[in-house]
Amino acid sequence: MLCKTIYLRDDDDSVYLKTYVRDEYQKSQKRDCMLILPGGGYSFCALHEDEPVANSFLYRGYNCFTLYYTVGERASLERSLQDVSLAIAHIKKNAEEYNIDPDRIFVLGFSAGGHLAASIGTLWHRPVAAFEGMEYGENRPAGMVICYGACTLGEYSHELSRNFVFGKDKLTEEEIDLYSPDRNVTDKTCPAFLWHTANDEVVDARNALVMANALISAGVPTELHIYPFGPHGLSVCTDGVSFGQGYSEYIHLSNWVRDCCEFLKII
Repeated sequence: MLCKTIYLRDDDDSVYLKTYVRDEYQKSQKRDCMLILPGGGYSFCALHEDEPVANSFLYRGYNCFTLYYTVGERASLERSLQDVSLAIAHIKKNAEEYNIDPDRIFVLGFSAGGHLAASIGTLWHRPVAAFEGMEYGENRPAGMVICYGACTLGEYSHELSRNFVFGKDKLTEEEIDLYSPDRNVTDKTCPAFLWHTANDEVVDARNALVMANALISAGVPTELHIYPFGPHGLSVCTDGVSFGQGYSEYIHLSNWVRDCCEFLKII
């Protein structure tokens, strides 16, 4: 296993990649890649949406990376998007070392990380996501996985994430049009797998519905799962990520990982 930390910005050692790369066998067979974006309302990156997620996808044949992107006082959508672009570009550039197919790099985000995943999936070709010297398409993911994500800045937006990343609690319609993932879906948008729980009390499940509607309307390959019950922040839905509360009643939700992998195989 190749486990190391890659710092992506010279001016900020809080922005880095953690690698979870199987490199000890089958070098001739390139693996798909999952870039994980933990949630945390753009104020922190949630640990239970890092290694447990990587382990679940490692088991299913992916090499994985977790991005600790810009959060807290320095957070802005432009900066966090550029963090993701830097991460994807690094992985593509070093695809041989990481034994991955550079055309099969997927981005997976939870909550605020889901907003970031949806943003790179819809805005990868826009200047807001570009870093200096980047080639066109160098930062494009092959697909996006959005887990209880904040996918809209409109009616059902998640206030905490919005306030942290934009520094204010109200956006103009022009700003919403410019930065809301559901309003930026085009034929350039990446295929998407989304899941949410209907009674999520933190991020309204209608975020997923609004985003899925936009994707389907644009003809983008999409799979959506709305589960009836479950709290926010379920990660891979096992007791090991439940902070001692126990997730046995939600164990069937862990099937999202299997369903996600099946979807990604066909896109």
